Amino acid sequence: MKQANKNAKTQVAQRNTKLKWYTVGQTFGKASKEKEFQRSYKEETSRIKIAQAIREARVAKKLTQVALAKRVNMPQSVIARLEGGNHGVSLDTLSKIAHEIGKQVELV
Repeated sequence: MKQANKNAKTQVAQRNTKLKWYTVGQTFGKASKEKEFQRSYKEETSRIKIAQAIREARVAKKLTQVALAKRVNMPQSVIARLEGGNHGVSLDTLSKIAHEIGKQVELV
């Protein structure tokens, strides 16, 4: 069993060394130069950064999604969607969650 596990890890490592990384410009070409694309890209990047920051702060406080949700009187699914970074969230909701994990929302 250990040998099979080792072989699987070796195969994954070999595949990972063959990966080639591309820039946004290389991936999206001309579209990446358009203002609408740049605005949307920046918006999505911000959403992902917020999601990561919320999750990291929650984990640092040793809170589960369920525990945090109870503290802010929301369903756990709201926390999961926020941390997933795939859904928008209201400023009010974001502010409540941030406050509970010792952060604050700043608009710049």
